[in-house]
Amino acid sequence: MKLWYNRTSKDPTYFIQQGIRNGKKVTTKNIKRIGKHSELLKVTEDPLAYAKKEVEKFNKEYQEGKVEMSLTLDFDQKLKASDDVSSKTTVANVGYFILQHIYGKLNISKFLEEKKADTKACYDAATINRFLTFSRTLFPGSKLYTSENLSRYYEKPEFSHQQILRFMDLLSDNYDEYIEHLFNASNNVLKRDTSVCYFDCSNFFFETECNDDDYEDEVTGEIITGLRKYGVSKEHRPNPIVQIGLFVDGKGIPISMCINSGNSNEQTVAIPAEKKIAKMFNNKPFIYCADAGLGSYSIRKFNSMNGRSFVITQSIKKLSDVLKTAVFNDYDYRRLGNNEPESLEHMKNFDKEDVKNLVLYNDIVYKVLDADRLEDTGLTDIITDENGNEKKVKVKGLLKQRIIVTFSRKTMEYQKYIRDKQVERAKKLLEKKDPEEIKKGPNDVRRFIKRTSTDDKGNKSNDTYEIDNAKIEEEAKYDGFYAIVTNLEDSAEDVIKINSQRYKIEDCFRTMKTNFEARPIWHRKPSRIKAHLLICYTSLLIFRLLQAKLDSMGMHYSADKLLETLRNMDVANIDDMFYASTYTASEICTSFNALTNLGLDKKFYKPKELNKKLRDIL
Repeated sequence: MKLWYNRTSKDPTYFIQQGIRNGKKVTTKNIKRIGKHSELLKVTEDPLAYAKKEVEKFNKEYQEGKVEMSLTLDFDQKLKASDDVSSKTTVANVGYFILQHIYGKLNISKFLEEKKADTKACYDAATINRFLTFSRTLFPGSKLYTSENLSRYYEKPEFSHQQILRFMDLLSDNYDEYIEHLFNASNNVLKRDTSVCYFDCSNFFFETECNDDDYEDEVTGEIITGLRKYGVSKEHRPNPIVQIGLFVDGKGIPISMCINSGNSNEQTVAIPAEKKIAKMFNNKPFIYCADAGLGSYSIRKFNSMNGRSFVITQSIKKLSDVLKTAVFNDYDYRRLGNNEPESLEHMKNFDKEDVKNLVLYNDIVYKVLDADRLEDTGLTDIITDENGNEKKVKVKGLLKQRIIVTFSRKTMEYQKYIRDKQVERAKKLLEKKDPEEIKKGPNDVRRFIKRTSTDDKGNKSNDTYEIDNAKIEEEAKYDGFYAIVTNLEDSAEDVIKINSQRYKIEDCFRTMKTNFEARPIWHRKPSRIKAHLLICYTSLLIFRLLQAKLDSMGMHYSADKLLETLRNMDVANIDDMFYASTYTASEICTSFNALTNLGLDKKFYKPKELNKKLRDIL
């Protein structure tokens, strides 16, 4: 702040003047009137010296954050004319400061600048990646949308859509190194626990009807597989998809990601992805945990070597008859809560309305079955038979494993409720529609409808439809049962606890698809598709690290509430003099400040104050 007055005037008016920087524009504004020279003569013999002391006093108060400013409001004043086609907001988001607090510790900017140094690129890779990541978290949209709405951030960065696309090629070229860098650097934020690694796959669809063709490289003869392929989609969309495999730790924090063609068999992608993370861990042992669809024999065999272990869900319906008999045999079941013997008969029939049985209703029972298997190793050996003839035989190896079977009364009641609803729908379907018109699937109500094409004597007749009671009874046998196959020697309670955390990887996919709007994907080139998913992965990693840090401090909030707070943390520019918060106080806002110590809980901010906060976290 400085003193300003008209030095040519005989009776000047003294003002306190502030220099204001708004981006690259620097202006000055009179923010407080001290008084006219003639007025000040009534209180002092030297008005100029008095005015200078007032400026010194104001500067001291300004440093302390408590000042008085004179603002004149003219409600008839018009907005300044502009050549801009559309109006711009004077509100800027500072919620991304919280994300930057985590982002800065990952040293991503340094990594990208090193990779860019080997190219002739002239764009700012560090800035582009930062705001593509923040935009995917806070204001998801296309890359063009992001480039056109950068003014919503306090820093107001500038880069073009074309520069974004060029940067995405750079990011894609360093895919594996970038993933590994993120994992290693994430230990700067939170000590990573990789004793258990959860793996699952999901599909992301494209807004196109075109499938990518495979083609043969003319020089090497290599078959290059197209990335966008038609495959099985849970939403039954008729669009090409790309498959994403994701590894997360026990806290739901991403470890690694693999991208494959949409028609890839997910069972074939797990081991290559595991080999990459094993290298990242320096071959440190870990437990592989996945659902039944990612638990083939080859995967189990791979995770029975080099100290690795596996915990995989097992379909009881697909067990051998011998093991099924053991599952339904009401013998050797124990309660998980106290390890006391308990019978299935009692679990299925106790009075659930009795308050005394509430603990039992919330508990589960379990039994452990040995399920070692002789499996084909894919190798052959030469043996000599009794006649001295040599012949090749397949070599079989013993896969050590056991199955932990659980039963829950609460789960049984829920599954029965769902099936009863489906049976009711099947009955209505028989009354109103031709069942042949309805697509049949493993969870479709049509599975409860039986078609008969012969009469009682076995002669052909017109098709008739009825509810298949035998099918309903068969499914009811499995209500409440659940199975896990493992080669761990740990207690059943520990194995069940490990498996119970698998929901966190599903939550990661939900966050990417719903909160970050990672799909549909609009890019066509494989490099851009990979870069888009890497940006989504980076956003997920930072967000999960933020959640984990808050959880470690006893502050637990849903993803939706955290994102709502971050998106609402805007400040309004008041004539370039100061910024006023447009958001309210909240528990989450207080938690953010406790975690980052950024002090973003004030009603007003000086520009220099916000700039300093930003410099501290960049």
